[in-house]
Amino acid sequence: MSNLKGASFNAVFIIAMVLCLAIGVWGVVSPDSMTGSAQSFTSYLLNGAGWMWLAMCSGFLLLSAYMAFGPYGNIRLGKDDEEPEFDTASWIAMLFAGGMGSGLLVWGAAEPMYHFVSPPGMEGETAAAAREALVITNLHWGLHAWSIYGCCALVIAYFTFRRNEPSMISTPIKHVFKGQTGETVGKAADILGVLSVVFGLAGSLAMGALAVRSGMFYAFDTPQNNTMSMIILGALFVCYMLSATTGVDKGIKILSNINMVLTVGIMLLVIFAGPTQFILETFVDSIGQYFSAIITKSFTLYPFEGLTGWTSGWTLTYLIWWLAWGPFIGIFVARISRGRTIREFVFGVVLVPTLFSMLWFAAFGGAGFYIEMFGGGGLKEIIFEDVFAALFAFLGYFPGGAALAALAAALLFIFLVTSADSGTFVLSMMTTDGNLNPPIIQKMIWGILIAVLTFSTLVTESVTVAKAMAITGAVPFAVIVLLQIVGFMREIRKELAEPEQIAAEGETEGRATDLESESRA
Repeated sequence: MSNLKGASFNAVFIIAMVLCLAIGVWGVVSPDSMTGSAQSFTSYLLNGAGWMWLAMCSGFLLLSAYMAFGPYGNIRLGKDDEEPEFDTASWIAMLFAGGMGSGLLVWGAAEPMYHFVSPPGMEGETAAAAREALVITNLHWGLHAWSIYGCCALVIAYFTFRRNEPSMISTPIKHVFKGQTGETVGKAADILGVLSVVFGLAGSLAMGALAVRSGMFYAFDTPQNNTMSMIILGALFVCYMLSATTGVDKGIKILSNINMVLTVGIMLLVIFAGPTQFILETFVDSIGQYFSAIITKSFTLYPFEGLTGWTSGWTLTYLIWWLAWGPFIGIFVARISRGRTIREFVFGVVLVPTLFSMLWFAAFGGAGFYIEMFGGGGLKEIIFEDVFAALFAFLGYFPGGAALAALAAALLFIFLVTSADSGTFVLSMMTTDGNLNPPIIQKMIWGILIAVLTFSTLVTESVTVAKAMAITGAVPFAVIVLLQIVGFMREIRKELAEPEQIAAEGETEGRATDLESESRA
């Protein structure tokens, strides 16, 4: 191990960096070959093991409910008398911005319309299809998604702040495998976690950059070509690298709060400048429909209708996408959740964002349905022609459409900066033995590598390729997160039997970790 201006180049950093660089070079030299391999890999796993992915992700939802309402709900992620590090509004804004803020903008009007026109197993463009469309959309963006994030974050937050152990993917796993086996399996888990974050971030940033490009075209008539994509990527790179140098309590927190204010502002404009009564009725109706169907939909694969391809292309792709972001969002949400009880954590990470997402899709999807069912129509044709244009075409139906498109493009860009900033921060933590305030040079190295991989994906200008890149890293991480949960459940059971011993062990391990950090410095 060596040091350079505070950087910690350990085995996890070196191996993960070599692998990422190799993939990055492959993508620059032969982007078609790289992205084709990613597509083939993900397609095989989606079609061959769909039952496993759906059952596993539904299991995360059941585990989240148990942690909130079971015997562990009052356990604090920190010392028993510790106060939360961030106020509730900033906490929710940060986890929401990091989790899926840009995705809601891109798919807010588009996804409900897709399912409205072509719902699985039923006739499209009917009242029943509209209800089914919102149930499906909320299934993809609601409790399942945030439960995946919540479980990934909870295991890390518990060991980091309750047990004073390193904030690493491998920490819970070392409570499953002891000794040298635990060290070896743990290092492999950390490396795979890094690869999962890098792939997920690169694919998602590429999709976001294409959406920003569409927004700029609608607002300013800028060209829709690769040159403009690279200009957007360059501006994104400069902004997230500047933000990354300021730390969580400044750059990420400030950007997340700005994101939340602008997001709520756009949503309220859509609600009150659009068909207000229809949207609010749609929201209330969608709550009942979604929670009534949640158990059935959590285990629906459509094998009898011959629609397993639809399930793979939509539901499973989304669930695996969220799982690919699991190590990133898990460590990031854990980092900002110190001092929360487990019950408060689950409500804040799973329930609150789900309800907001449901309101968002009721506003954007509901207004889109109104346009098609009772208005002049024409929105669905635009959405099916270019999904990235959907948001901006949709906003064109409202007063000041061009100004709204410009604002939405700016908001999308800020969301991408926040995600990339958070991603470089988490990657730096993951490759510096869980350092909660990693050195700047580490952030710069990972920031550059993410830009290279995003460039490779952007060259293809394909949504399908970007999605394949985003979910490639989820496959190995699925095994890791299951091992993490086993280690977590083994340890948290001790809380009820011997809480005083747990606290004493935490203090001892915390002092050992501090001494180790000092020796590395």
